[in-house]
Amino acid sequence: MTAVGIDAVEIWTGNLKLDLPGTFAPEKGEDPEKYTKGLGLNASSFPDSYEDIVTMAANAAYRLMDRKGLEPDDIGRIDVATESAFDNSKPVSTYVAGCLEQVFEGDFHHANKGERKFACIAGTQSLDDAYNWIKAGRNRGRGALVIATDTALYARGDAGEATQGAGAVAMYIDEEPNLVELSADQGYGSADETDFLKPNQQFPSVDGKRSVQVYLARMREALEDYESVAGAVHPDDFAYAPFHTPFPGMVRRAALLAYRHVIRNTSIEDDLAADIGRQPRPEGFDSDEAYRDALRDYMDSLKETDQYREWYAETIEPTLSISREVGNWYTGSVHLARASTLKEALESGKEMAGSRLLVGSYGSGAQAEIHAETVRDSWAEEIEALNVDEQLEERYDMSWEDYEEIHDAHNHEMDVDVEEFTTPEQEFVFDGWGRMGERKYRFVE
Repeated sequence: MTAVGIDAVEIWTGNLKLDLPGTFAPEKGEDPEKYTKGLGLNASSFPDSYEDIVTMAANAAYRLMDRKGLEPDDIGRIDVATESAFDNSKPVSTYVAGCLEQVFEGDFHHANKGERKFACIAGTQSLDDAYNWIKAGRNRGRGALVIATDTALYARGDAGEATQGAGAVAMYIDEEPNLVELSADQGYGSADETDFLKPNQQFPSVDGKRSVQVYLARMREALEDYESVAGAVHPDDFAYAPFHTPFPGMVRRAALLAYRHVIRNTSIEDDLAADIGRQPRPEGFDSDEAYRDALRDYMDSLKETDQYREWYAETIEPTLSISREVGNWYTGSVHLARASTLKEALESGKEMAGSRLLVGSYGSGAQAEIHAETVRDSWAEEIEALNVDEQLEERYDMSWEDYEEIHDAHNHEMDVDVEEFTTPEQEFVFDGWGRMGERKYRFVE
């Protein structure tokens, strides 16, 4: 059976940087460790005045197509996942196609284009769409371009302000992929929730405590559903587990719950029993409250064990390195985690071909998806081509006054003209407004 998956990936981070411990924390009068240790973040990426979700998406896609030698005729589908869209009718994918047609011969007139929205999980849903399209034989030998692009801004003073970020992840989905093969087995956890939403507004309304609870509950449901079709998951089955990462501190909580679940009724639980006891079972308690109290105590003890700490360091920690430096990218976050995972493996000399990843995606509102991916033989060549370290190093480090200006410039309710902080080169830029209020773009050599 023909393998289908991600053949190549490219990342484009916003060209500006906000130093959280050095710039944000002093202005807020906070201990820097609230951000570095609590949230697990060192910096956030921001778009310069000439950047937006279209330029970042088009720049990531341009790098990918140019590196892989792809032409428009090779692509039969362009899907953009975003929760930062600025038009309720015209999809971002049409703007991206128009940008790419400025630099490539030919056009995308025969490519299916769309825009996916389901908070942060839309990028994974777009991958699923591309996978199904190819597996159904409707692609006519062509691949799909899937792009997750967002500017994750919060209102000034909002509790989520420190988790902001901006960037795009472009992926090429094709038969016999070079990077990872996608599994047909999936698990879902979904419910009607109002933990995070944007009812016709730019900045989100967030119930922070509820959002964490919903994230964890839907992830648990998705893992249980995945096991119902793929069989029980054991910690040794997967080399890494990239999760959706709104901030690394959230992943710490999700990982602990996942570990508790997958060691249940295994020799790992047996080995731990002498030190911390066996996991509480609901039938052993007279009330739900007593069971939950016992479960919390067990989790507190589990978190301190050598077995869990070693698993976390090997399986989860490597997935977070890029996110620590860029913040939340909404639809792109889990795909950054995958790239971070494989980048860390490459740098440590780990052989990954044939290894499996357990990928956990999530979107508020709310839905989680768990699926497996198998790393392909040519994975190292693809990851080695990434230049994300150079992009992070070259970002302009904003002062607090710079941050205030650029945040206002990207606030749709404000009309603020800000001089660019960086000089664009070999990239697409915003180029003003058209006669119907549409955005215009051009490529800067």
